[in-house]
This record gives sequence, C-alpha cells and structure tokens, in this order.
Amino acid sequence: MKKITSILMLFCLMTLSVQTVFAQEDSSSTDGEETVDSGAVANDTVAEATTEPEATTEPEEKAEPTGLQVLKNKFIEGGPGFMSLPLICLILGLAIAIERIISLFWMSINTDKFVAQINDEVSAGNIEGAKEICRNTRGPVASIFYQGLDRSDQGSIDVVEKSVVSYGSVQMGQLEKGLVWLSLFIALAPMLGFMGTVIGMIEAFDAIKAAGDISPGVVADGISVALLTTVAGLIVAIILQVFYNFITSKIDGIVNRMEDASISLVDILVKNKIVKA
Repeated sequence: MKKITSILMLFCLMTLSVQTVFAQEDSSSTDGEETVDSGAVANDTVAEATTEPEATTEPEEKAEPTGLQVLKNKFIEGGPGFMSLPLICLILGLAIAIERIISLFWMSINTDKFVAQINDEVSAGNIEGAKEICRNTRGPVASIFYQGLDRSDQGSIDVVEKSVVSYGSVQMGQLEKGLVWLSLFIALAPMLGFMGTVIGMIEAFDAIKAAGDISPGVVADGISVALLTTVAGLIVAIILQVFYNFITSKIDGIVNRMEDASISLVDILVKNKIVKA
C-alpha cells in the first residue's frame, strides 16, 4: 500500500507539472502574439512616415498544429481540472502494467530445460542437488518444485500433491498482484470522463440561461468542450484494457506451464520411487 501511495503522489506531481508547462506555453504564445502586434503597429507607423512606396509582402500562412500541440489544445479546452483525472488514471495504470509485464517476463524460464535438470538430479538420488537448482532458479515453477521436493521425504504422493497445489495458489496470487488496481483504473477512467461531461453540460445550460438565448454557437461550443472529457476517459480505458488483456494472457501461459511442470514433478518422484503412488 505504501508503494501505491508513493506512486500516486509521484504521478500527481507529474500531472501538475504538465499542466504548468501547458499554461506557460500558452502564456508565452500570447506574449509572442502581443509582441508581433506591437511590432506590426510600429512598422505601419514607419511605413506611413516614409514617402517612398514599399513593396508589400504576402502574409505567411499559419502552420496547422499537429501532434502534441493538438493534444495540448484539447487538454486545455476540456478543462485541466477534469482532464487531469483520466490522465492520472492513465499514468498510474501504465505504471502498474509496465511493472507487471517486466515481472512476468522475468519470471518466465525454459521449463523443459529446468524439468530435465531436476529429472537428472532426482534420478541420481541427489534430492538436495535438485532443491539447490530450484533455489537458484527464478519463477513460480521453481518455487513449486522446491515445495514438492521438500515434502518428498514423507514418502506419500498425496502430501506432495497437496503441497504443490497449495503453494501454486500462493504463486497465482503473486502473479495477479496489482491487476485489481489496473481493472479499477479501466473502469474509473470512463466514469470520470462522463462526470466531466455531465458537469460541462450543466455549465453550458447555465450559460444559455444567463444569455437568455439558445444560439447554436453557445450550445455547440459547450457540448464540444463537455464531450472532450468523455473521449479522454474512453481512450484511457482502451489503452489500459489492451495492457490488461496482454498481462492476463501472459499469466495464463505461466499458469499452464506451472500445471504441466507439477504433473512432471509427480511423475519424476514416482518413477524414481521417491514417493509411493
């Protein structure tokens, strides 16, 4: 919980810094426009004072904003207060997803090679050597093998199977750690977007009531700004859902290898008469 809290505080600060940068860029662009306007007025005054005609230059076409500039403009149009909430969900969800992906790839091993090493050690009667291999190998498969080998001295296959099944449940919980938070952000981002849309619609209707006139311009602008939060929430949910499905598919693959390896462990112990069937 402390880890989640620290991550939350960190990314909240990052979001506030992003908003500050956007505000500074807007203020700098406004100052630049004012400077250009004042310079244009001064140039016009000098042109009027001179008697010789000067060649007129065609006005330069303004470049259309693209990429990050468009996102920044939409972020500001939707309101930094409400647009920040889906952004925070995106940042925290991506942090959890990336951490899970790295952990799952780190846990993945060559199961066939590992089972072959354990089989060689058990066939040679070196149970301690097999346990040492398990201790030096990362991942849930090695942990399950260690628990099964550690109970093999009791001579009963039932004890080994119960130990493997019980510790497999523990490993399953560790594999799914953090997914509940990721699913929370997937569900929360669209709801926060809808909340911003509803509040934006209320403000739009209040503006219509204050103006006393239903003009298409006022209604269109208010609805456009209000819907931006919904779009942001849906985009965040889609991105996080892709990561969630990838992580769950990776976990399913690891679990399948765990089950296959557990069966192989029992077969190895029975074949070498370490436990009784």
